[in-house]
Amino acid sequence: MNSFFVAFATLFATVGVADIAFIFAALTKDNTPAQRRLFATRGVLVALAILLFFAVLGNAILDVFGITIPALRTAGGILLLLIAIDMVFARHSGGTGTTDEEEIEARQSHDISVFPLAMPLMAGPGAISAVILLTTGAKSDLEFWLVLAAIVVILALAWLTLLIAIPIQRLLGLTGLSVVSRVVGILLAALAVQFVFDGIKASGLLG
Repeated sequence: MNSFFVAFATLFATVGVADIAFIFAALTKDNTPAQRRLFATRGVLVALAILLFFAVLGNAILDVFGITIPALRTAGGILLLLIAIDMVFARHSGGTGTTDEEEIEARQSHDISVFPLAMPLMAGPGAISAVILLTTGAKSDLEFWLVLAAIVVILALAWLTLLIAIPIQRLLGLTGLSVVSRVVGILLAALAVQFVFDGIKASGLLG
């Protein structure tokens, strides 16, 4: 079960379950509840398909590009660490959210379910890297299936968060979101450093 909780914590941060509620509420403030429900459902299903694709074919993708597991763990750990630093210091990057240009384009779109909701908000570079990192690092079939279960649980939680995005926005406010983001960022930083340590150790660089 340790694998499940590590995967859950990592994906909670990289998918940005808390952050997407605010962005979704801002992008759909003029839409009806039925439209928001449709966007949320479609977006989560597309994100699920993307993440499961990389979860199942992660090893094959690494083989095609000649990337070793230790190299992926080290690189993925560094990427997750950068995302964690952004979260702790409340800096905005494209790792778990949209850039300014992407947000402008999203506001002009009538359907935000695929872009930017599914990708890059939920299935962004950080989440995809985390999924490949977690699945390729699984030591047994059980651990692999637990990672897949964590993906499904996280996206189900994201779907519920999107459905109540506007009430959450009013309840937490900017201060509440900032506290949640910083706490999760600290936990993600520790996990990221552990990934880097494991990658360097497995590479044999230190003997």
